[in-house]
Amino acid sequence: MSKLSQQEEKELISFIKDWLKSHGFNQKDLAYELNIKSSRTSEIILKIKELYKKGGMFNIAKNLIKIEQKWVNNLKDNSQEIKQTPPYNQLDIDSLVNQINQDING
Repeated sequence: MSKLSQQEEKELISFIKDWLKSHGFNQKDLAYELNIKSSRTSEIILKIKELYKKGGMFNIAKNLIKIEQKWVNNLKDNSQEIKQTPPYNQLDIDSLVNQINQDING
């Protein structure tokens, strides 16, 4: 496969930075998912070039989609765990306020 042009490389890095920001992740998170030791932009570029050599833009997109799906699934799992914890209802709050008042008034 041919190499990425400098313009393509620049556009990809810009896209990846925006993509990370939109999902609330950073280069360190991406480096972890790409199995690279450094989160430096230059190291991420090397990995992107490697993915490009193995299958072009399609391969880059496929890998980024896989990472995004993993992140989205993790967020869903985390939100389900949070939802399973029952929130306080009004009776609990009233009971707590009454207990606080009793403690204060002695």
